[in-house]
Amino acid sequence: MNSKVFMVLRILLGIFVLVFGVNKFANFLPMPELAGDAAAYFGALANSKTLMLVGIVEIVAGLALILNKYGALLALILMSISVNAVLFHAVLDPGGIGGAAVLLILNIAVLFGYKDHYKALLS
Repeated sequence: MNSKVFMVLRILLGIFVLVFGVNKFANFLPMPELAGDAAAYFGALANSKTLMLVGIVEIVAGLALILNKYGALLALILMSISVNAVLFHAVLDPGGIGGAAVLLILNIAVLFGYKDHYKALLS
């Protein structure tokens, strides 16, 4: 992958997750109304403080990707959040899947850009 394209994708993903990670604490982006099972599931995540943990991981991953320090590790960890976001929206809130799909696509592209870092793990 071209290094400039990878840098843009890496920084874009970093900003994306940093903004949504900080939003979990500052609440500056309005949360759309959820209904039924989606509201119950999201409420359980909020009440159990799991969303705070996700927010911390997103903030750390966003900073790591922007600063290019430990980005390969945190892009891999961020993949679990990306997959869960897509599955949540695919099953419980299909109308909001756009942002989650962008997150997953960016994450896969960044993982592909870091593929040389994973060669030792996969051989």
